[in-house]
Amino acid sequence: MQHTLLILPVVLPVVFWAAYHYHKDRHLPEPPLNLLLCFGLGLLAAGLAKLMYLGLEPLGLRYDAVALGDKDPGGLLLYALLAIGPIEELAKLLPFVAVVLRLRAFDEPLDGIIYASFIGLGYAAVENIQYVDYLTPLEGIARGFASPVVHILFASIWAHWITVARLAGKPIAGALAKGFLLSALAHGVYDFLVLLKPVSALPLAAVLIVAIWIWRLILMRRLHEAALKDVPRS
Repeated sequence: MQHTLLILPVVLPVVFWAAYHYHKDRHLPEPPLNLLLCFGLGLLAAGLAKLMYLGLEPLGLRYDAVALGDKDPGGLLLYALLAIGPIEELAKLLPFVAVVLRLRAFDEPLDGIIYASFIGLGYAAVENIQYVDYLTPLEGIARGFASPVVHILFASIWAHWITVARLAGKPIAGALAKGFLLSALAHGVYDFLVLLKPVSALPLAAVLIVAIWIWRLILMRRLHEAALKDVPRS
């Protein structure tokens, strides 16, 4: 019973956000196996990110972000911008480029956001499993629903740029670089604000997330409406 209660903050958010995105992709829903594949890629991305963090240790660049938040806000800012944001977004981006862009069902602008969101969902699930033993049930539930949102939103930035370029038949290198840098910057700023000890920084982090969520919501609605216009009428 206790084990079940501990795992619920991980499982329930996965089910909720998976159902949410499947509903949002109702025009031309992606094959469930593709979505499951992307969730698995997210699990893989979490392992890849861990390896990247471990790779910082021989260089003397691996730090405890929480400790930096206590003692060195400037150091935390640099670590968030130059390590946390780039590592975690790159870890999610690589399987997207290597696998998702090759899927036959990858054929409309909304697909990039949907597939990247499932990668982010898998990544967040691993994070939540790592934290569940250290949180109260209420904290676990709050983090369980918040962590996927964060990873889904930041992944949506680079995913949209890459998808637009790919479906237009253009080289993706420029879009990839711009999207990655923007998402890594946003991710780094968010983590800096969350890990910074002054509670007054938390509302700024919330504003950042809400702003990206609104942008993403409007974008997904426009892409959905555009897709409906392209449907052949019988």
